[in-house]
Amino acid sequence: MPLDRLHDYRPEPEEPADFDAFWEKTLTETARHGLDAEFVPYDAGFATVDVFDVTFRGWGGQPVKAWLMLPKTRSGPLPAVVQYIGYNGGRGIPYSWLTWSALGYAHLVMDNRGQGGGGKNTADTPDIGPDGHGSSSPGFLTRGIEDPYRHYYRRLITDAVRAVDAAKAHEAVDASRVAVLGGSQGGGLALAVAGLRDDIVATVADVPFLCHYRRASQITDAGPYAEIARWLSGHRFRIDEAMETLSYFDGVNFAARASAPAWFSVGLMDRICPSSTVFAAYHRYAGPAQIEVFTYNGHEGGAEYDLPRKLGALRGVFGG
Repeated sequence: MPLDRLHDYRPEPEEPADFDAFWEKTLTETARHGLDAEFVPYDAGFATVDVFDVTFRGWGGQPVKAWLMLPKTRSGPLPAVVQYIGYNGGRGIPYSWLTWSALGYAHLVMDNRGQGGGGKNTADTPDIGPDGHGSSSPGFLTRGIEDPYRHYYRRLITDAVRAVDAAKAHEAVDASRVAVLGGSQGGGLALAVAGLRDDIVATVADVPFLCHYRRASQITDAGPYAEIARWLSGHRFRIDEAMETLSYFDGVNFAARASAPAWFSVGLMDRICPSSTVFAAYHRYAGPAQIEVFTYNGHEGGAEYDLPRKLGALRGVFGG
């Protein structure tokens, strides 16, 4: 879709009537479990950064891992960046995550439950999940696709919401200044958290995944959205059922409930997260939002070259 059409692309959202009730029930059930955040010092050998091996209780009270990085030199509570990771990646090792602590912020990197089997970083959090779910294609998008209460992303998004609480639980973090960010799946999770919490001060969603599922599954044969098409090619008469389930986890619907300032990015040659799916979420974002367009880039978007823009944005909301 050419850029002039993308700027006007506002599809009718697919939003279930009980979307808010579904998420209120989900988060209320999880809140019955104590957070029990633990921060165990981890000797990474860094001269300028303190590292903590974090465990907190996410969906269903199940343990979720994370890393917390803090500048060694700090004079008071720090603004915090909570980062979510891309599809099939995990928290890996702390040596991969030094940017934001080097810039003077607290930085919590949440692990992806049950993922980390195909990315460059492994995961340390199993997906225990409910007992049993229907058939699924390889990957995560179709796990529990028959029932939103059993769908994989109900668990992962709940973990992401609780990761903010975990960051706030550390004494070095200024709980009033927490931003969420991520790319691809991480960007989709950041949008979800921004839509489910009203205490986020900024959202950064780079080339976000988990948006506008129906269109995405129809216009790209690249993974992960191709998992949906592959499942539906076998379950020919269950399209509406599958799309209704996925609508509970659609970044377009979370965006409509978000209020924090947001910074999006999109690659117009992105086959993994097609640009129209990103613009669908961007145009529905309820808070102030900006989008950076990378005309000749694919799913890498702006990559590291886009860091100065994001740093400037966070400095503006954090102060200093």
